[in-house]
Amino acid sequence: MRTSEKQVGFVTVATLDELNPGDRMVVEYGRKWVALFNVDGKIYAIEDICTHDDGPLAEGTLTGCAIECPRHGAQFDITTGKVLSAPALVDVPVYQVQIEGSAIQIAPKS
Repeated sequence: MRTSEKQVGFVTVATLDELNPGDRMVVEYGRKWVALFNVDGKIYAIEDICTHDDGPLAEGTLTGCAIECPRHGAQFDITTGKVLSAPALVDVPVYQVQIEGSAIQIAPKS
């Protein structure tokens, strides 16, 4: 994305050097914890909280683009936030991601 196309509201939370393919990390965004995932070079961002019991999703097992909460096994699609399996019934919030140079930037999904 060219600088002139940069969208307003995005905040730099990490760099590509910090998040290699297969890696994940948790960053603070405002008063929220957001989990970043690098799946085959594409960055995804979801709120790091299971909607079933507030567990930390980033600590779970990632298979493809499905994250499993380590507490009770609820699964979510990190690309859409959609619930993939119970006991969770509510989708997890996702964030927009843009790369500006080597900076990973996120903003709330509108």
